[in-house]
Amino acid sequence: MVDHPESATTRETTVVVVGAGPGGCVMGYLLARSDVDTVLVERHADLDREFRGYFFQPLAVKLFAEMDVLDDVLALDHDEVRRPEVTAFGRSYHAVDFSGLPKPYDYGLLMEQPPLLRLLIDRADEFSNFEFRPATGVTDLVREGGRVVGVRANDRERDEDLELRSRLVVGADGRFSTVRTAADLDPGLFDSDIELLWFKLPADAVRSAAQGRIERDGILLYFGLGEEDAQAGWFIEKGTYPDIRKRGIERFRREIAAVDPAIARHLESFDQCSLLHIEPGLTERWVDDGLLLLGDAAHVASPVGGQGNGLAIQDAVVAHATTTSALEMGNTGDEPLPAERLRRFESVRRPAVEDVLRLQRRGERVVTWYVQNGESVPEWAVAPVVRGLFTVAPKLPPVRRTWRTFALGPTPVSVETAVFEES
Repeated sequence: MVDHPESATTRETTVVVVGAGPGGCVMGYLLARSDVDTVLVERHADLDREFRGYFFQPLAVKLFAEMDVLDDVLALDHDEVRRPEVTAFGRSYHAVDFSGLPKPYDYGLLMEQPPLLRLLIDRADEFSNFEFRPATGVTDLVREGGRVVGVRANDRERDEDLELRSRLVVGADGRFSTVRTAADLDPGLFDSDIELLWFKLPADAVRSAAQGRIERDGILLYFGLGEEDAQAGWFIEKGTYPDIRKRGIERFRREIAAVDPAIARHLESFDQCSLLHIEPGLTERWVDDGLLLLGDAAHVASPVGGQGNGLAIQDAVVAHATTTSALEMGNTGDEPLPAERLRRFESVRRPAVEDVLRLQRRGERVVTWYVQNGESVPEWAVAPVVRGLFTVAPKLPPVRRTWRTFALGPTPVSVETAVFEES
């Protein structure tokens, strides 16, 4: 444990949520609406940083509606996705069709995360029982008798050491979770042989909300993020990015141009690029006495299928229901919520997350093979196979089940709104 300065300020609350990503902000907002004293802490001073997840699947749209924030979300700069397009060797296909899903939630959203996170925090801040503390980095967990009873943190804006004592600590602080590390939990990362190189583009660089292009020279993903920006992703073999940079931006631009010359014209510098390590994982345990992990802190998703944001939001919705129920059962006192009352969250979410990760890993193996071998196979041999895949595969029941799982989640999830009415 980290030594606790004697001068630290002690503050008591019911729940401390660590990490202002989609999962943490949804959790904070739902708890605030449920009359639960909540402190949301975020180590960054502001939300204007580079996030790697931009897609919110149709289930997330439905959950936003149940939270009473969908109208506000849709007022933010965004693109709607109904029939993402894939171009393979010069022919275009609609491999997924969200428009066939139950209305009115028959589309996904592509958007930058910071405006959404600010919206959720602002809505939570309408309640007197909620506090957001940016520039506040958690350094350790506080334990008593083997149970988690809060966190130690440093507020850089106020130059203040804190001890936030609580009945529950929610670790929503991402794939490099400090809370998970402090709890001495193994993230359970899987090996991966590919990485995804992201780069920003102007909005007019893309022709539709979501696209993919497959050619012999590689796989390119790109999509809009509203009126100003777009994003592109280029799959590379793991560990090769330093060599790509060493060869220079002109060489990299030529590689992109071999797949899509129009996109390559907008690539000017490696300053536009950020590397996403594809290392999915499943943390060994998600709850303990006084502790709950959600989102990437509990399970790191692959970018295949754009599931990271959706999984974190689903986690927060189930964690909210579990937490409010556990607080009702505990009723009085300030004892940490016991693990047996929190296990419902893990029993509901772990099987669902395992299903999604299994499907993602299956898709990742196909992408990995192509990235490693695509250039060595003659186009006359590989093109008919890839085209056939996009012609036939979307009609196959297993493939249709996969994309419906990605769109709607493996199991039904709904916001527990009854506790709003009672608050």
